Amino acid sequence: MNRGGVIRTALTAMLLAIVLALSSSAVFYNESMVDAFMALALGSALITLLVVQTSWMNLTGAILLGLGLAGLDYRVLGFAPKFMAGFSFLGLSSLAVLGTRTIWARDRTLLLRAFFPAVLFVASEYMASTLLDFTEALHPKTFDLYLYSFDCSLQVQISFLIGQVFARHLWFRFAGLLFYIALPLPLALVYAAHLRAKSKNALPAMLAFLLTGPLGVLFYNMVPATGPIHIFGTNFPWHPLSTWQAMHLVLRTIPVQGARNAIPSLHMAWVLLIWWNSKGLSKWMRAIALAFVIFTVLATMGIGEHYFVDLVAAFPFALMVQALCIYPLPFRYGERRAAFLFGTFTSLGWMALLSFAPAFFWISPAIPWAMVIATISVSVWLLHRLQNAEFSDERVQRETATEAHSMATAG
Repeated sequence: MNRGGVIRTALTAMLLAIVLALSSSAVFYNESMVDAFMALALGSALITLLVVQTSWMNLTGAILLGLGLAGLDYRVLGFAPKFMAGFSFLGLSSLAVLGTRTIWARDRTLLLRAFFPAVLFVASEYMASTLLDFTEALHPKTFDLYLYSFDCSLQVQISFLIGQVFARHLWFRFAGLLFYIALPLPLALVYAAHLRAKSKNALPAMLAFLLTGPLGVLFYNMVPATGPIHIFGTNFPWHPLSTWQAMHLVLRTIPVQGARNAIPSLHMAWVLLIWWNSKGLSKWMRAIALAFVIFTVLATMGIGEHYFVDLVAAFPFALMVQALCIYPLPFRYGERRAAFLFGTFTSLGWMALLSFAPAFFWISPAIPWAMVIATISVSVWLLHRLQNAEFSDERVQRETATEAHSMATAG
């Protein structure tokens, strides 16, 4: 065996050893593999594998290796079987197959771009709970009453209304929860689809998906908050405050237990980025992305984890991230600059107004509604301008390259 073969064999053995060590770790199993969000983050690796390199051999290998890992944990190590762990076993085995394919491929550029982001997506989810725990420890008191006050200033408490629908129709609540928990799957699907199509949007989309988390945590530290279910408890969703009570509510930060993940809603920001970055993909992928947008809007509020204003603030935040990450479009383009600056300053503006001028929203219901409509509509308009500029720039680059080739040929 030549030197290259020895190195590949050593890398493969190292990869399989890491997968085996993670799978057989009782701490990793009980803290991560049985967690719904982490399990589906791991499971998304199977989507990446099958979309980028569709093969019955890959699917069979992932399933057989996953069954082997499960058998080791349950039959030999005696771990307690959990439903969500099945996705984790499939995910770990898919990473092993994808990594092995990458190591042994002759042209491994595409597979490298699939494997490392798949690992980063999992690592990002793994670190999320640590960052949220740190934010909670850093901010024992939250601005929940301020966010709730804004929602009430609309004269319609949307989160409570959707929560009541969820409470009356449990099947609807279950569907919403499925979409809420399954967020890692469309992230992997959209990125892998762009990667397979060799689209220049693949890496910008991956960067946007990855940067949303850490950037969102920075905002969580500006205006830490949880969600209505954490301050109302069993009174959510049936017993909201009346409009008169909310108008005269004494606003102050209050001690609340729970993850500081209210504003902006990163779930909402992610599904917006999924929908925006699914442009150019197949109709069925676009339909999946749109379904995640719709059900995420309902689920984030219906289960009491977010206020309506959290979802509104997600629009400029997602626009900021999108503009930041579309690096193929030069920043000198006015559309990219406008999108980034509007997204950044509008996001910060919402934080400032909610924190320092909550009474402003109570002057008239027209004020908060106008701000909601303006924020969403301008964000969407700037996003369309950004995407059109990106398409135009790509067309110009193609025409320039064609002209240069023609001149070189003629010369």
